[in-house]
Amino acid sequence: MSAPTGSSRPDHPEVRRFGNWRQNGSGMDTADARLLETPPGTAFTHTDPWRVMRIQSEFVQGFDALAEIGPAISVFGSARTKAESHHYVTGMEVGRRLVEAGVAVITGGGPGSMEAANRGAAEAGGLSIGLGIELPFEQGMNEWVGLGVDFRYFFARKTMFVKYAQGFVVLPGGLGTLDELFEAMVLVQTSKVSQFPIVLVDRTFWAPLMDWIRDVMVEQGLVSAGDLDIIQLVDTAEEAVKLVMEGKAGSRVAARS
Repeated sequence: MSAPTGSSRPDHPEVRRFGNWRQNGSGMDTADARLLETPPGTAFTHTDPWRVMRIQSEFVQGFDALAEIGPAISVFGSARTKAESHHYVTGMEVGRRLVEAGVAVITGGGPGSMEAANRGAAEAGGLSIGLGIELPFEQGMNEWVGLGVDFRYFFARKTMFVKYAQGFVVLPGGLGTLDELFEAMVLVQTSKVSQFPIVLVDRTFWAPLMDWIRDVMVEQGLVSAGDLDIIQLVDTAEEAVKLVMEGKAGSRVAARS
């Protein structure tokens, strides 16, 4: 099933960037990599303390850009999802239904499933947000982002995904998607966030992972069986949006009415 065609994209606003990024380089070209590299001798006294100011600026810029977006849901998924994939079409439907439910859509701002959710939100006339990240293989912000903020540091970006959203919809994805999923689960498990629904779309894709957690990790006592209740599996965009809107996002929408 192919994605709908013939839709005009919205005006693409200027994306807020933090300095000039190095593109098409090695992993060590990114700010995250340079931060985590241990410099020789006492060189850190001339570099790391000043880097704190840059990190601080990313938090300030992110807080400033997103403080007034209202209720929102973060949507995660693979940057490699093709436009002709049914996952892309599902992502578009998720974005559209979230806007119709009264919330903004936040993604990583990249291609694939992120683009799909941004596109669905934009075509529905809603607020389509992209939080980009500096990578060696720079991809840039997709054209359907209505409000874009680019980050150098993953941890600053991740804070924005959680701070300004009231739930996650997770489409099939790779390592980055798993990283975001498990971090969200840990935040709920440790009560760092409350009323934070996490919904995984496509049971066929996610079921083997859930089976492994249950059959190996739970069986060995590494996690509790109840930890699996943190997430919910569905097959359709309609089910996903219904479940996330039963949490804090729905309450905030109702309060605005």
